[in-house]
Amino acid sequence: MLRLGLTGGIGSGKSTVAAMLADRGAGLVDADAISRDLTRAGGLAMAAIAIDFGPDFVSPSGALERDRMRNLVHSDAGARHRLESIIHPLVGQETRRQTAMLAAQGCSCIVFDIPLLVESAHWRGQVDQVLVVDCTPEVQIERVMARSQLQRQDVVRIIASQAGRVRRLQAADSVLFNAGLRLDELEAEVLQICACFGLSSGLRPAETAKKPA
Repeated sequence: MLRLGLTGGIGSGKSTVAAMLADRGAGLVDADAISRDLTRAGGLAMAAIAIDFGPDFVSPSGALERDRMRNLVHSDAGARHRLESIIHPLVGQETRRQTAMLAAQGCSCIVFDIPLLVESAHWRGQVDQVLVVDCTPEVQIERVMARSQLQRQDVVRIIASQAGRVRRLQAADSVLFNAGLRLDELEAEVLQICACFGLSSGLRPAETAKKPA
């Protein structure tokens, strides 16, 4: 079983690539999705967050006030470490559970979608290969502003809080450059590397059905 670490800066298209790999037969463990589930209303991290950060960081529904927390952790490294000390052990626990489940199902390749893989001393040792989805910082800024309605300075601040582009590329075993590509062109790039990870590079059933006779 191949454990493939997938990472990329915000706005790189990493989650889109993860979905494409899953379509080709990879098992997918999404650290961001796990983290969001932990901080939803009733999520396992919310009691500790409420105690550590106070009620201002908990919405009326009981979920994390994401914008308020984002602003805090990007300006206060101590707050970021406190939050990570709550979230990361729970993410690790759920990751191990999902990995065991996928292994029991016979997955030959499990993709670990980890935004901060390069920044983490833990994660690099847990995967066999690292695939980096890369693009230029300006493309990142444009994409995030378009989808999130964030101001440019806010996106720049988020990018600055992540590992730099050069550092990510140095950690990569494989790189997929995703700038100026249409969705079908990106998928074609993904298909080219599927064989390297033991995944299908053929058409999905739905695509086969649409192919002219």
